[in-house]
Amino acid sequence: MKKVIFIISAVALMSMTPKVNAQNNSQDIVDIAVSVDDFSTLVTALKAADLVGALQGDGPFTVFAPVNAGFAKIDANTLNSLLMPENKDQLAAILTYHVVAGKITASDVVSALEKGNGKAALTTLNGGTVTAVTRDGGIYLMDANGNYSKIAKTDVMASNGVIHIIEDVVMPQ
Repeated sequence: MKKVIFIISAVALMSMTPKVNAQNNSQDIVDIAVSVDDFSTLVTALKAADLVGALQGDGPFTVFAPVNAGFAKIDANTLNSLLMPENKDQLAAILTYHVVAGKITASDVVSALEKGNGKAALTTLNGGTVTAVTRDGGIYLMDANGNYSKIAKTDVMASNGVIHIIEDVVMPQ
């Protein structure tokens, strides 16, 4: 019975989550990010890390995209330092920690959580692991350091994958 309640609540949560207005299957992940004001810091970081071309590739990719407010939680000096050319590799490692190969929709995440008793490990493009977990009535990503970021919006479909919007930047170890 507990499992049934979990599945129903997870599906309801994911289906009730609002979608980004920029959803357009003819646009790639980068095109969508550029068209959404709340991704301006992400777009700046993608350009600084020289990852725009990669995320315009065929994919498919699943991107857990932090909003501007998530980046704002990072110390301003640290963020500015990461955006400098000499720190491009470190920034790229952080950003590719937000990307998983393949197209993982909200329903896929819910299924994986159900099979994993509320946890689902995802291997990121930088080789690290981020874990989807159920917590406080929502679904969150837990990074390698034990920090959480709520998945706020799901299933923004792109021509080369899917974007899920998260509230915080997740960090590799």
